[in-house]
Amino acid sequence: MFAICFTVYTYKPKPSEDIKLRDALAELPAVHTLWGIWMMHYRLLNLGHKWNHKRVYRLYKEMGLNLRRKTKKRLLSRIAEPLLQPIVANETWSMDIMHDVLGSGVKFRSFNVIDDYNHEGLNIALDTTLNAKRVVKELDQLIARRGTPRRIRVDNGPEYISETMRLWAVEREIELKFVETGSPYQNGYVERFNKSYR
Repeated sequence: MFAICFTVYTYKPKPSEDIKLRDALAELPAVHTLWGIWMMHYRLLNLGHKWNHKRVYRLYKEMGLNLRRKTKKRLLSRIAEPLLQPIVANETWSMDIMHDVLGSGVKFRSFNVIDDYNHEGLNIALDTTLNAKRVVKELDQLIARRGTPRRIRVDNGPEYISETMRLWAVEREIELKFVETGSPYQNGYVERFNKSYR
């Protein structure tokens, strides 16, 4: 004979708390998209739930909530302007970054700047990477040789919408004219130059 407690025969498992916790966790990211595990845990505590952080973290990972959600950076609305040719040099420059691949498979980028007045190629810089600091450096060298333009027409590339580029333009009193997203024809002079250069 074995001495077994009577409750072994009468035990009924309690319903799993995981289901309730999953439902509660699923609601939070829809409202608070930037919250992580600890903010969610504290929110559940404030709502009166008693789940400990280990259980919350386990289900948080199982549900894939720990994956970073990339949000698209919202751009300011751009105003479409006619592509007019200036009547004097250094009135408007256009610049763009072109991508290509060498025969060896190495990718490179080309930073091209032209004067809209006569479509003269003012600068071509080649490198495997071209960030905002490099763009600003190339423009400073070009201005030292050529003079300062009144405005520069650019697309919405990450190099051009960066804070580094914005501060550089404000400091030199240069107006940055951004084309509308998905409208490369609004920067047609440098796009045509890129085609010939390629």
